[in-house]
Amino acid sequence: MALGTATPAYELRFDAGRICLDLLATTHPAERLDSVEALCAWIGGAGLVPDGTPLAHADGHWLVGFRELRAHIGRLVRAPHAVDPPSRDRSLAHVNEAARASTPAPLAVPAEDGCLIRELAGSPTCAELLALVARDAVELLTDPVARAAVRECEGDNCPLVYLDTSRGRRRRWCSSEVCGNRERVARHRRRAALARA
Repeated sequence: MALGTATPAYELRFDAGRICLDLLATTHPAERLDSVEALCAWIGGAGLVPDGTPLAHADGHWLVGFRELRAHIGRLVRAPHAVDPPSRDRSLAHVNEAARASTPAPLAVPAEDGCLIRELAGSPTCAELLALVARDAVELLTDPVARAAVRECEGDNCPLVYLDTSRGRRRRWCSSEVCGNRERVARHRRRAALARA
């Protein structure tokens, strides 16, 4: 499958502020990485590979790898102190091991119009792409400033985690258009109900 060609429209989100947090968003409201095609769409949307990069060798093992990494990152990001030490240590070991793999080498190559575009030196492997996400998680987990900006959405039944880069660090929802809008509508209905009563 080549990215940049006609791919099905998946409801994937890339607004969490970090690649590793965008991966966590693929679980809500239902499993978004439910096929190899969906995973390839996520890999392209997250910017792990340049547009047009063929991922024809992606298979079910890739799905398993990304879902496993997602579970371990989620355990470390969401409640690192609430997780029992053996589980935390297993998750750290998994993320650290994934981060050790080499990453795909980017090259600058001339396009047809003469402008330089990014291509990869070769076809990326699953381990190389997992390494990009794992390294992003390591950077997030070890940067006290970024770690302090991690928030869980305050929306009803929304488990998404995001990096709050808003002025004053007052962002409350994963998305103002989704959870924020739901909260505003609910607040309006409560006020209208009180006014009628």
